[in-house]
Amino acid sequence: MEALIRKLSDAHGVSGFEENIRNIIREELAGFVDDIVEDRMGNLIATRRGSDFSVMIASHMDEIGLMVQYINDKGFLSFVTIGGWHEPILPTRRVVLHGTKGSVTGVLGSKPPHVMKPEDRKKQPELKDMFIDVGARSPEEVADLGIEIGTPVTLDVTATRLANGRLTGKAFDNRVGVAVLIELLRRMETPHTVYGVFTVQEEVGLKGAKVAAFRLKPDIAIATDVTIPGDHPGIQIKDATAELGKGPVLSLVNASGRGLIADPRLIAWLRQAGDKNSIPYQLEVGDGGNTDATIIHLEQGGIPSIPVSVPTRYIHSPVEMIDLADVEATVQLLLAAMRKKPGFKK
Repeated sequence: MEALIRKLSDAHGVSGFEENIRNIIREELAGFVDDIVEDRMGNLIATRRGSDFSVMIASHMDEIGLMVQYINDKGFLSFVTIGGWHEPILPTRRVVLHGTKGSVTGVLGSKPPHVMKPEDRKKQPELKDMFIDVGARSPEEVADLGIEIGTPVTLDVTATRLANGRLTGKAFDNRVGVAVLIELLRRMETPHTVYGVFTVQEEVGLKGAKVAAFRLKPDIAIATDVTIPGDHPGIQIKDATAELGKGPVLSLVNASGRGLIADPRLIAWLRQAGDKNSIPYQLEVGDGGNTDATIIHLEQGGIPSIPVSVPTRYIHSPVEMIDLADVEATVQLLLAAMRKKPGFKK
């Protein structure tokens, strides 16, 4: 599991440019599913055929990133964000630009503190003041590197093991969910038809999941994703009740009900699987954030849906952190649940 997460995390695939991740998933699932197809949106749909009761399990492949917007006469690059960044974490980071001639390393440059005015030091960095430096001296040298307006950019980060079975890296949102779905499709024994859908463009509007749900018309849906724990300084546990090391999180409500209110029958189905098999799980009522389940449950006259998430610290940063035991417990919970049918009439 750790090797798979590292492989997925270290790979690059900003929203709309998920091809690298699709290729890894195809390799990892070869021989484990009945078929695997890519739809016109770019979603990858891996099917395990069974009964006429169908389950869609969605996990988004994309990560937040940047995109080149302008190249000035000195070869410095302006950019826009793709997905939800907290801007102050960006300056002085190393990045990878995915150009037409391959990957190019760059840095997010910033003004040294030595030349800052006192009032500047008190301000948070703003996107309009940031730029990417690839070492070029002109627009022509930038073009020679294969970089142009529209080139996608991701952070240059490698996943690293920490103490107590914990792992840190980029894009755990949602390569951890992708790893869970891959492992589930490899190990699963179920009577149902299962659509393992690796979705695109979740970070910019849940787009791929909407298209896939409309196409597949599943009876129920699960989104494997990550969620924010409240077990570290700067956040209160009452505001984010999940903790690392205590198992997967069943998200009962997202965005204070403006997003998804999970179907009670699915909650009972998953809780029963956990209780009967002594698999730890946690419950969450969230007031912010959504998953693919939010858009899936509004398709085809309503598809009962629920997110099952791995608690992950420091989401949307270069140092996201998970507990590997939580990832395995998430797989185990879903394996146990998928052996039975929830309380639904076809």
